[in-house]
Amino acid sequence: MEKVTTTHEHDHYDHEGSKLGMWLFIFTELLLFGGLFITYAVYKYLNPEAFHMAAEELNVGVGAINTVILLISSATIAMSITALQQNNIRLTKVMLEITMMLAITFLINKYFEWGAKISHGIYPGSDHLMEMSRGEILFYGLYFFMTGLHALHIIVGVAFIAVVYSKILKRKVNAERYVLLENSGLYWHLVDIVWIFLFPLFYLIT
Repeated sequence: MEKVTTTHEHDHYDHEGSKLGMWLFIFTELLLFGGLFITYAVYKYLNPEAFHMAAEELNVGVGAINTVILLISSATIAMSITALQQNNIRLTKVMLEITMMLAITFLINKYFEWGAKISHGIYPGSDHLMEMSRGEILFYGLYFFMTGLHALHIIVGVAFIAVVYSKILKRKVNAERYVLLENSGLYWHLVDIVWIFLFPLFYLIT
């Protein structure tokens, strides 16, 4: 009896430690993007007209579609957690599969969006970009860096979810041990929140 209690306490401690570790990681990520947002705000304040002109060259429709995609994916991963807690493995897998497909769709849209800019000679260090005003150079530099960093987080998120998915198939993550899935959900919500700030900053500048 004493051994069972110790095991439960140990399991509980592991779960709480895992959650705490994820929250600390998310906090550091928020500091990173927060610093970038402040940098963006300063440069925009110094170059309002140039930032506005550069933003008009971005495809608002693609940005809006990607916003909807991420919002839906946040809902599906949240539903997967609820499904796993209810021991509905089939629904859990379906929701995670949809989440990963939506993430890949986001990356494909971003690939074509970046490709369109690059085909027009607009990318960091290009001769065409160097001919633009200082404000436009700063705008596109921040655009490629911040959206690229966000895309990298999307890729990491998909890999994270894929690992959790494989552990669900092996029953290592289940209705009683679902913290790893919760952590992947927290990470994915972070990715979603960051994009919700990026979208209006770059695409909806007035």
